[in-house]
Amino acid sequence: METSQREEQHKAAEQRRKELLEAADRVVLREGPGASMNAIAAEAGITKPILYRHFGDKGGLYRALAVRHTDALLAGLRAALDAPTNRRERVETTLDSYLAAIEARPQVYRFLMHPADEGHPSDQGFDVGRHSAPLLRRMGEELAQVIVERVDLGPDGEELARAWGHGIVGMMHAAGDWWLRERPFPRGLLVRHLADLLWGRLATSGDRADGPGF
Repeated sequence: METSQREEQHKAAEQRRKELLEAADRVVLREGPGASMNAIAAEAGITKPILYRHFGDKGGLYRALAVRHTDALLAGLRAALDAPTNRRERVETTLDSYLAAIEARPQVYRFLMHPADEGHPSDQGFDVGRHSAPLLRRMGEELAQVIVERVDLGPDGEELARAWGHGIVGMMHAAGDWWLRERPFPRGLLVRHLADLLWGRLATSGDRADGPGF
């Protein structure tokens, strides 16, 4: 009986956390980097102390939102990498998946990567680098795993895949950040330019015999 009650309480807490994150998403979509804990609490119909009880502080809420959006982004990248097309097309589709995601929800992207852009008082003391760096590292490790599973890079393949994974994520982040701010040309052109930069050795490497291919 106690186990059943604990399970119900856990489910209720998880559901409540999900509802609070959805409320935070709505505020972020409206206000971007200026989204405050006060505004999020008001959107959720609760007081700020209750919001703190769930997430601790703005850093805790940021991390929860980062996991939520990174999970969705990684799912899209994996789907693009596993698309039944040739390798060059999959590279372009993967790059486009990332760029399309940040283009579709620029306010969410700016909240995650540039939360102090608007100089909101609630951001005082909030270190974006301390919070965004783990997000980018996670994406780099995930992409490295995909590469090592699909491409035969020889005896040093795992080492090379990790270097490529983090390098590609860094490139996508930096190029995407610049492009989103300036919009100098259409997204499709940026995809082609970045794919050209990556193509080199990837074009000449074979698929792994024991993997799903790439």
